[in-house]
Amino acid sequence: MAKQYAFYFDANSCIDCKACQVACQDKNDLPGGVIWRKVIEYGGGDWVMQDNVMVPNGIFTYALSTSCMHCQDPICVHVCPSGAMTKREDGIVLVDEDLCLGCRYCEWACPYGAPAYRPELGVMSKCTFCEDLLAAGENPACVDACVTRALDYGELSELQAKYGDLAEMAPLPDAKLTSPSFVLTSYRASQATGSRVGKIIDLAEEF
Repeated sequence: MAKQYAFYFDANSCIDCKACQVACQDKNDLPGGVIWRKVIEYGGGDWVMQDNVMVPNGIFTYALSTSCMHCQDPICVHVCPSGAMTKREDGIVLVDEDLCLGCRYCEWACPYGAPAYRPELGVMSKCTFCEDLLAAGENPACVDACVTRALDYGELSELQAKYGDLAEMAPLPDAKLTSPSFVLTSYRASQATGSRVGKIIDLAEEF
């Protein structure tokens, strides 16, 4: 099997502090509104009347940290008309801004909403897996920033051997679409992909 870098996320450990998201913004000097790593909150449930008192019924919430999934079958690469989107031998998917037309096809096609348009540059941008830090033997900025160690990274096969092969839960899409290089440990109250029980609470970061 060819080398494939991947991210791991533990939904039980994430406290929705967004330190990983902020670290990504800072490391890559991203302007406001351009987000490469998103931390979203997903929840559901309601309130019911019981003995003349409103009580919670099936209420749950959990956080999810995602970025580009550096998919094994990246649809962004397939739809890019200029060849700006490429997948390296180590599995990292990158965008060449010199070749990018700014057509945003990749953004529309990606089921994870990972590519982000840079209006001031007129091109697309995305998570680079901190390739420069990896080359220097360091960890991705998001991984080092996580205060609860909910994030990890490594070769996909090794992460799967350590954590299992789960790669989807609500609100993520079906993993069969692009075979994401991603492994997660689900939250005890997490919902299956496609579930209508909950919703993304922070609509500004909806997939």
